[in-house]
Amino acid sequence: MHPTTADNVGKLILRLVLGLLILLHGIAKIPSGAAGIVDMAGVIGYGVFIGEVLGPVLLIIGWHARIGAALIAINMLFAIGMMHPDEIFMLNQHGGWQIELQGMYLLTALALVFTGPGKLSINQK
Repeated sequence: MHPTTADNVGKLILRLVLGLLILLHGIAKIPSGAAGIVDMAGVIGYGVFIGEVLGPVLLIIGWHARIGAALIAINMLFAIGMMHPDEIFMLNQHGGWQIELQGMYLLTALALVFTGPGKLSINQK
């Protein structure tokens, strides 16, 4: 496989995996609407839907994917800061980072902000 093709396929895989995994969280929140999240987090609760529905959709289809990735990264910063602040410097019982999943989502989103979606996207950039 040509190095450029491999790079674009790798970016597509990252986009699809991160987008789908985050979108599942957003879809799970849709039936109850924003009320439950807004009650818990205030106005930031509306941002959860942006970061867990709009951001992943942009990322998956590759249309303004950097913006979609940035929305996911911002969402994860708020999620970590609001729901896991005491766990940031903790290890779990197996020696892994306590918030490794949240960290992986955040850092993967940041990587896509910097690298872009690749040529296998609607924007093709």
